[in-house]
Amino acid sequence: MAETQSSGPPTGGIAPYRELTPAAVVFGVLIGIVMTAAFVYIGLKLGFTLPGSTVAAILGFAVLRGVLRRGSIIENNINQTVASGVNNASSGIVFTLPALFLLSATNTDITVEPLPAILAAIGGSFLGVAVIIPLRKQMIEFERLRFPSGIAVASLLKSPGAGAQQAKLLIGGALIATLIHVLANFHILPHEIDVGGPIGLPVYFPLAIYVSFASVGAGLLSGKGGLPFVLGGVLAWWVISPSVVLTEWVPTAAALGFSDAPAGYDGWSAGTVYGEMLRPMGIGVLVGGALAGVFASLPALKSALKSLSQAAKAGSSGGSDELSPTILYMGIGGAIVILFGAAMLSSGSISVVQGIGIALVGTVWLALAGLVVAQATGMTDISPLSGMSLIGVTLMFFMSDGNAVASIVLGVSVCIGIGQCADMMSDLKSGHLVGAIPRKQQIAQFAVGWIGVPVAVGVLFLLWGDGGGFGPSNPELSAPQGAALAGVIDSLGQGAAPLDKYAGGLAIGLGLGVFPIAGLGVLVGLAMYLPFSITLTYGIGCLTSIALGRKLGDAWIGSTLVPVAAGFIIGEALTNLGATLIQLAVG
Repeated sequence: MAETQSSGPPTGGIAPYRELTPAAVVFGVLIGIVMTAAFVYIGLKLGFTLPGSTVAAILGFAVLRGVLRRGSIIENNINQTVASGVNNASSGIVFTLPALFLLSATNTDITVEPLPAILAAIGGSFLGVAVIIPLRKQMIEFERLRFPSGIAVASLLKSPGAGAQQAKLLIGGALIATLIHVLANFHILPHEIDVGGPIGLPVYFPLAIYVSFASVGAGLLSGKGGLPFVLGGVLAWWVISPSVVLTEWVPTAAALGFSDAPAGYDGWSAGTVYGEMLRPMGIGVLVGGALAGVFASLPALKSALKSLSQAAKAGSSGGSDELSPTILYMGIGGAIVILFGAAMLSSGSISVVQGIGIALVGTVWLALAGLVVAQATGMTDISPLSGMSLIGVTLMFFMSDGNAVASIVLGVSVCIGIGQCADMMSDLKSGHLVGAIPRKQQIAQFAVGWIGVPVAVGVLFLLWGDGGGFGPSNPELSAPQGAALAGVIDSLGQGAAPLDKYAGGLAIGLGLGVFPIAGLGVLVGLAMYLPFSITLTYGIGCLTSIALGRKLGDAWIGSTLVPVAAGFIIGEALTNLGATLIQLAVG
């Protein structure tokens, strides 16, 4: 395994292996941009995104070794580090910024300006990388945290032959998803197959399958880990929905002045049940699940702070393998300045003192939450990102005297920074296992990790269009995370909310926290925001993955099903974005 040695020739004058090369960086940026655009779409559709390191490593083999025929394992490691760092913006943006778009649709005083959001997100990206680098040696070499995704990527990096084959499978999956999505858009295939209507089920007890290979692909990638999300949809639409209708806990559509209730369904409509019950209860479940996740992460917080203390004593960031502490301090200082500028630009009502306070508190919370998320990711590969981000937005809301724009814009920064902490450490774990030089990975992610920010923001503006392009009114892109955050901000601002439903949901979310399934409450809360047809299609993917895994084994899942499923997601997402661009050009 000579190829795992990257530090240069010990003897004989052998040239060092290719690692931080222009080809790896440029190709990583290109892959990262594509994945960012695709995963913003899937995040608006399902409420969560997927890690991009595996996809980047697969495509890296196809180009660096297949086309250029000169890439090394550690060069491809730089490629996936760059790509996943760029793509990290997709989750940070799609979890938070859509809330501002949704609030602007009902409040004319709120406008969405791209510059403050982009500045805040870039500042958060730099901060996330900077604050976590000093902990690399402590978490990876001393504590030896697993980082399961990092181990999986390292295993793929060591299998170049398999990587080339997987690239073909990924492209094939993308072509299949593209074909199906085009046929659905031209109404040759239906967008949704209604099973419940023909057999007499009421609209508040839906049974339908959404024709979406992206939803199937996400379920295939999640496997049994996605079942809690599916169960959340079942709880929402097959238990809560019929229960509240039969007990008349929600008014009929006619009583609310709506005329959209189909005849024969006792005056209720799916929209009424969603708006009056599932949406506010979903917000409560989401908040309760987030709080439960934070409580569950307290041991990780303690461990992370201990790691930080030990790392400081050991001076782990000062070695030749690490990035210079001076550069890290400059990155942190520059990011604080950027956050201050974003706070001032986000609203004319923010004073200089408030701007300074927001920038400093945001930095401290980002660092603290980033430590927890990185530690939890290292131990379980699941982290309370949503909960930490929700708390960050709430902090910004009160520090800005209830300014929704400023709180969400700064929340974007916190969310992206937290995500960068976990992503950087997972990538460093992969690099450690294949013999990469940490400093080169750190330089690469510092230099280009911010590029995904304007891409993700641009995709949101593209999909929003003239207004209402995503959100609860759009079944295909319901933006569950953004809708939930918008509901929380709106309730905080108005001081009036359906407290009984919030409280009921909060109790459910906290109660779900006792189960040994990380993030269960958050997943259930998000599922309440989605049309059940999308959740059911996702569930079909999960069950299919489980069945294939039992029959063919985990090795087959990793080598064959994973790249095909990733292709499904990328194919549908890029087709949808391409169609939107064509419509804009023609219109």
